[in-house]
Amino acid sequence: MTSPKGLDRGLTNYGDRDFARFLRRSFARSTGLSPDLLSKPIVGIAMTPSGFNNCHRHMPDLVDAVSRGVLAAGALPMAFPTVSLGEVFLNPTSMMYRNLMAMDTEEMIQAQPMDAVVMIGGCDKTVPAQLMAAVSAGLPAIQLVTGPMSTGRHRGVRLGACTDCRGFWGKYRAGTVDAEEIATVEGRLSVTAGTCAVMGTASTMACIAETLGMSLPGTAAIPAVHSARLVAAEESGKAAVRLIANPITPTQIITRESVENAFRVLMALGGSTNAIIHLTAIAGRAGIRIPMERLNAISDETPVLVDLKPVGEGYMEDFFAAGGVGAVLRELRPLLHLDTIDVEGRTLRERLEEPLDWVDPAVIRPASNPVSPVGGLIALQGSLAPDGAIFKRAAATPALFETEGRAVVFEDLEDLSRRIDDPDLDVTATDVLVLKNAGPHAAGMPEAGYLPIPKKLAQAGVKDMVRVSDARMSGTAFGTIVLHVAPEAAAGGPLAAVRNGDRIRLSVAEKRIDLLVDEAEIRRRLADHRPPPKPVRGYKALYRREVTQAPDGCDFRFLMPDAD
Repeated sequence: MTSPKGLDRGLTNYGDRDFARFLRRSFARSTGLSPDLLSKPIVGIAMTPSGFNNCHRHMPDLVDAVSRGVLAAGALPMAFPTVSLGEVFLNPTSMMYRNLMAMDTEEMIQAQPMDAVVMIGGCDKTVPAQLMAAVSAGLPAIQLVTGPMSTGRHRGVRLGACTDCRGFWGKYRAGTVDAEEIATVEGRLSVTAGTCAVMGTASTMACIAETLGMSLPGTAAIPAVHSARLVAAEESGKAAVRLIANPITPTQIITRESVENAFRVLMALGGSTNAIIHLTAIAGRAGIRIPMERLNAISDETPVLVDLKPVGEGYMEDFFAAGGVGAVLRELRPLLHLDTIDVEGRTLRERLEEPLDWVDPAVIRPASNPVSPVGGLIALQGSLAPDGAIFKRAAATPALFETEGRAVVFEDLEDLSRRIDDPDLDVTATDVLVLKNAGPHAAGMPEAGYLPIPKKLAQAGVKDMVRVSDARMSGTAFGTIVLHVAPEAAAGGPLAAVRNGDRIRLSVAEKRIDLLVDEAEIRRRLADHRPPPKPVRGYKALYRREVTQAPDGCDFRFLMPDAD
């Protein structure tokens, strides 16, 4: 028996299927579509426009272009809205709402009549939310990203959100940039539609989507305002129609091998620390778990090849012009699983046999001349993080890789805000700044791990120091920063036991972060630990009850299958 297609899929349950079909078509006719179009298979378009998401302000153009492709290929496009996450417009943090968006997207894909779906997202958490949803929904799906911003200019220098915003803000805090100039820079950092112009979380996740095979080859890095972005949207619509006749589901694409490929590309990009949480969550929806030991092995085997901010000097528009993800994949070919497939049904081996037009070795280095011989990210373990932590060595200061220092502790975000610039703060450049209670349970895990250099040290010329927290940091950030400490302080992890004056040791060589306090003393301190109050209603209460720790991707327990 042939499965229903188009409007006949998933009929509303009135206890009378024929009536349900008649009623649905009657209401569909009110949209002004002809009976011929209403009889075709349907490609859903999950769209995410919002006045609170500046990165997506060209969403209508992308929806129109996908629709053109769907119509040209003989199907009916049906766009539908979902939750949209604009990173800087959400409180307490967009991370808290990633799972809400994933739930919304999954449910709408399953509840509405569509035979395939194109998901359009860009700003940080939207792409992982959509990929998580696609894995769980099980419908043939294609990811289309909005693309990165183009750079602005300030006094002859290129600017791009948001690595340069952090650089200028640091200078402003240090007193080397005045209020007038920082106000001018404010208007020159984000000058077009699209996501951050550097290899931050949004662009990292775009590259991961392409590497996994969920986006069309060559589409991750196309600038948002480039005409090729609209062509990519149209081709994505056509490809989605082809998936209806020859279905390939996300779990056929997202496999252990393609996830390992994605982690390897992440290392070569010097990409965002956030991508580890997101890729873990996406893989977790398919029952795939990559242990920390394997993550570190991949990192130690994989060179950083891409010279972009925040690790290097270039911007995403340079990466696109230099050859994009395809050029990186070709340099990594000996390290990749080549039998993985993409949304077009092609293997990675087949893709890489096709020639590239041109590669700029100044932006995408050959493996023989890498930016760094080892990958950009590693996992740490130790007495301070028994379940793990993440460190971006590609964006850190090598002189601080082997450090032992005195802890200067901030109990939570309010304490940090209140005391970090206190001229009487007892802190030196050799100390270790520690932030507690910024993990998923305590605060929704905001991008607060990029603790500012205390003002009196910044004004004295200190550019970096070791910082440790259970928070995340923006993919556009940089510094010698230990993140995602697990278990988090709110869950009673050893981080909760750290006190001012304790000694902390970071060893990148040993991949360890240790609290140099006797285990019995740590247990004694934790005996009196009390978690922060739980929200009592709404989504925040659900989030607190169900969210997992960072090593499990901060997904909801009830949405995760058992990992193999």
